[in-house]
Amino acid sequence: MPKFFVKNNQIENNTIQILGTDVNHIKNVLRLKENDEIEICDSDEQQSYLCKIIELEESFVKCDIVNKIEESRESNIEVTIFQGLPKADKMELIIQKSVELGVYDITPVEMARCVVKLNDKDKTKKIERWNKISEVAAKQSQRDIIPKINNIIKISELANIISQYDGIILAYEKEKDYTIKQELQKLKMQNAQKIGIVIGPEGGLEEKEVEMLKNNGASVITLGKRILRTETVALNVLSNIIYEFEM
Repeated sequence: MPKFFVKNNQIENNTIQILGTDVNHIKNVLRLKENDEIEICDSDEQQSYLCKIIELEESFVKCDIVNKIEESRESNIEVTIFQGLPKADKMELIIQKSVELGVYDITPVEMARCVVKLNDKDKTKKIERWNKISEVAAKQSQRDIIPKINNIIKISELANIISQYDGIILAYEKEKDYTIKQELQKLKMQNAQKIGIVIGPEGGLEEKEVEMLKNNGASVITLGKRILRTETVALNVLSNIIYEFEM
């Protein structure tokens, strides 16, 4: 069933108004008609509803709420990915698949070995595009939120916010002993609710960057004997966290 997101102010009594580009999608792409049912999520309250279309106009679609959907599709843990800026196609893949898997939000990070260099204008355009990719993936995977792609930060800024998380996991190829399994078991025992994942770009993290993050509280872990691509690391670690805390 198609899913759409609205703001709380688009809901009045038992009626929801859909606005913007979703109107064209409903009318001309999906070719839905009056009395067709869709799912609508109030992104402010993270509440989804089964709705029936009652009116289709040029600038809006009006729906009646049939009933609340009680089952939440969100994880009981908030996971943020701090992704070292990779090439554009890789970042888009990371966003799409991480949203499907259940990430809470993603923060791109400028690191020493990032091949990609963006000026302020390019950064704004990228963030807009990446948030649109997140929205499409959230609809496809029936999420109750649209995970936000935050503004790009420097790695020094990341070091300063580590204390805001119950745990920050840093995947590093030179770590040989401390495993992700050990770290997740520790975080589960501590009843962690907010976890960050730090992932280097294509060239990896510099040793001084790892030391800076470690000194500020990040836990450096190994993902095993094989070296993974940056886009694989995000999905590997996120999948392990979701398995450990949800299943």
